[in-house]
Amino acid sequence: MDENQMSEHDKVFFNDGLNLANDSLSNNTDKKTILHVTRQAQDAVDGLIDALGNEAKRQNIPVDCKKGCSWCCYQPIFATSHEMMFVWEFIKLNFKEEDQKMILQQAFNNYQKRGRMNDKELLASKMPCPLLLNGACSVYPARPITCRIYLSMSAESCKTFYDEPNKENSYPQLFEFPLQAGRMLNEGINKGLHNKDIKNREILIEEGLLLAHNNGEPDVNKINEIPLFVEPG
Repeated sequence: MDENQMSEHDKVFFNDGLNLANDSLSNNTDKKTILHVTRQAQDAVDGLIDALGNEAKRQNIPVDCKKGCSWCCYQPIFATSHEMMFVWEFIKLNFKEEDQKMILQQAFNNYQKRGRMNDKELLASKMPCPLLLNGACSVYPARPITCRIYLSMSAESCKTFYDEPNKENSYPQLFEFPLQAGRMLNEGINKGLHNKDIKNREILIEEGLLLAHNNGEPDVNKINEIPLFVEPG
């Protein structure tokens, strides 16, 4: 988004992300530092969601998201390069090799289909996220910001969107504020990374998992050269 087109609220969260990236990356742009920026951004979003949840409860506005409700986990999920690197590091530390292979196989199967879809087909597609296990996110502490800010007032509206994605005016009833705040925070981080010549990009979670795995352990001094961070085309 062009910074000149941002609202005042947008600019606050954009600048929060930008300042976070600038402060952390001022002296170092290695892998460890980028992972630290990602963790800080996640903590900031979690704090925002907690505060919003408390205020919604005070005003008797329902927050219908809970463990076991996973309708949103069948939609196409997009995350940034730095988030996918963070997710894969979490997987390497916490999953057995056979479980990693299972996740990668599911990611490959999904991407074989979604990677060939046009925008309309993609947005209507319903496939289980490769990280969904027994109705819950298997990387919940490391999940991308796009998952953290998806806060529904009606699980029934999410189910309807799952059942009938092409139905006119069939959309989940979501809280708009965290959606926009999270987007702007990530945009600010992306700007900070770009200023350091790290070409961050937004990708399907399936593609991100495959790329993060295939990158292996890159030279931390050449992190901006690995495929996960290179803009397409």
